Amino acid sequence: MTSRERVLAALDHQEPDRVPVDLSGHRSSGISAIAYPKLRQWLDLQPTVVRVYDPIQQLAVVDEDVLARFGVDTIELGRGFALDDGDWADWVLPDGSPCQVPVWALPERDGDRWVIRSRSGRVIAVMPDGALYFETAYYPFYDIDDVNEAEAIPELMGECMWCAVASPPGPLAGGPDGERALRAGAQALRDSTERAILGLFGGNLLEIGQFFYRNDKMLMLLAAEPARIHAFLDRLTALHLASLERYLGAVGDMIDIIVFGDDLGMQSGPQISPAMYREFFKPRHEQMWRRAKELADVKVMLHCCGGVRELLPDLIEAGLDTINPVQITCTGMGAAGLKRDFGDKLTFWGGGCDTQHVLQHGTPDEVRAHVKEQVAIWRPGGGYVFQQVHNILSDAPPENIVAMLDAVND
Repeated sequence: MTSRERVLAALDHQEPDRVPVDLSGHRSSGISAIAYPKLRQWLDLQPTVVRVYDPIQQLAVVDEDVLARFGVDTIELGRGFALDDGDWADWVLPDGSPCQVPVWALPERDGDRWVIRSRSGRVIAVMPDGALYFETAYYPFYDIDDVNEAEAIPELMGECMWCAVASPPGPLAGGPDGERALRAGAQALRDSTERAILGLFGGNLLEIGQFFYRNDKMLMLLAAEPARIHAFLDRLTALHLASLERYLGAVGDMIDIIVFGDDLGMQSGPQISPAMYREFFKPRHEQMWRRAKELADVKVMLHCCGGVRELLPDLIEAGLDTINPVQITCTGMGAAGLKRDFGDKLTFWGGGCDTQHVLQHGTPDEVRAHVKEQVAIWRPGGGYVFQQVHNILSDAPPENIVAMLDAVND
């Protein structure tokens, strides 16, 4: 099987020749830019320039030699862009080591912190000295209640960290010639790889509400002012659908999986009740996911952190094919129960290794045993793609990373 065939078989609930492996196929299956050169050194690979394609989460571009070493079956569409040295600018990681970031997302020094500004000049992201990631510095609707919020959304997208700080292709696929540039990069990547290609779309609903209102206010408004939030979500969904038409019109036949995002869970369970999900989000997810499948032959993935077991029946009914990162340490998210109850309806993409405890603090033997136990549960009957739970963090020992990925291929 080719890598693409392997992944698609798993998504069709067929057991492939081996478990498909994802590493850096999307922005929640990557590796910290601090951890990445240590992994290369452990593998006795030549040093490379560390390129941080996602400055917010500080994620490294993973080179072909590492992808080949671990038999990785996936690649993100963004790897077809920012291929010229001029697309990158020198910067320094929080540990003091050199790196490069996209020129359009170059942080600037501001006293004892790094900041990223929007095009308007507003500070929208902050990383104080001693921190490892950028955090949101501005919520457009938090202190404002007297504007036409729905109409203001398009303009203010550029003032939200998670919407404005783009990973490749970013502005390289913008402007009047953007769709042509997007398609050209996608075509070149498709022609160069047999890996399954993931296209990062987004389409966030609850999360963009939290980006605009702040988490606490968004949750309160869902309960206290539902009409206001319905108006907000109607306008947001219309914007997403228009973007979806353009995006899949350009690359729909070049990607295999389209990745949406909405973190609906916490460590202890969902952020919202199933009833609230059904009222506010399910109809809009269903509308977007159905339209994606009408526009292209793609599988729909939702990146959704936390404990969301109670929401899975509705997510499946809305048209979801696969969920990531399957946070197995959250309430209700144990592998055996999820595989038993939903394994014939949903592909689990992740849940292969606990990154909070085992990968960080276990021995290589403990990591191997843990991974083999997880894979033994997930693999039967297909419907599984291996990935650790979310990104590999900066202090993950390289020997544990190797033990994790080698255990899957064993």
